[in-house]
Amino acid sequence: MSSVRRPDGDREKNRVEPGTLYLVATPIGNLADIPPRAVKVLSEVDFVAAEDTRNSARLLAHLGLRKPMVSYFEHNRRERGEEIAGRLQQGQSCALVTDAGTPAVSDPGEDLVALCAARGIPVSAVPGPVAAVVALTLSGLPTGRFCFEGFLTTARTDRQRRLEELRDEPRTMLFHEAPHKLRATLADLAGAFGRERRVAVCRELTKLNEQVLRMTLGEAADYYAGTEPRGEFVLVVQGAPPRAAEAPQTADIPALVRRRMEVGAEKKEAIRQVARECGLPRNEVYRAMLEERED
Repeated sequence: MSSVRRPDGDREKNRVEPGTLYLVATPIGNLADIPPRAVKVLSEVDFVAAEDTRNSARLLAHLGLRKPMVSYFEHNRRERGEEIAGRLQQGQSCALVTDAGTPAVSDPGEDLVALCAARGIPVSAVPGPVAAVVALTLSGLPTGRFCFEGFLTTARTDRQRRLEELRDEPRTMLFHEAPHKLRATLADLAGAFGRERRVAVCRELTKLNEQVLRMTLGEAADYYAGTEPRGEFVLVVQGAPPRAAEAPQTADIPALVRRRMEVGAEKKEAIRQVARECGLPRNEVYRAMLEERED
């Protein structure tokens, strides 16, 4: 029995191009906020991967859509991620959605995107609502520079270490929190950053009971000590104030001047550099040099 060898071109012709993983942002509360492109993509993909298939089924029903769905969440992300990637490599397309907002942000979708990137599977984003950014815009705090911290860990030692790292963070900080953990988190933030640090406590964003409380961390901790937290929260915390530069001790100034002279600066230039860097008048640097010589 003889075999027929296929030309390389035929093998290329039979190769299946992978499908695309679409990261589809969904409303964080108000269903009217879903982007038109998200509706189009959801209607065209082969299947939907959802954090909670029941919640996503309600969204699809609201849009008049029916799609095959698979669950993809924190506790099945490894095995289900392999399954989804396999289907994408076979040419199917998939929309990844989370319960609310943008998937892959503080979400196991991050792992699926990394898996697709490693395997050369196309990934495309369908942008839409992001709860943390909505809260930031409503906070009344500086928005030019900010950092997203997501949910703080519940492991006590790790939580304290993270808050210690953030104590001097100058940017506005964004945290997510669940209602049953809010009181402990506000107390920890007030303890780490000080009760006078400003915070915007943003609750149920875009929903009927939306609320934004702008106060200090101490006031927020006291308020929720007597008020039952309800709904999902985003905490927008003021960054640390700039720390005043510590002026060097007079005894240190001659050493700073000598250090610059050792690397080639003339004495006058070295004095000028130290004066500028330390925020001191030049005559004060001269005086420190003279005092050292007299000693």
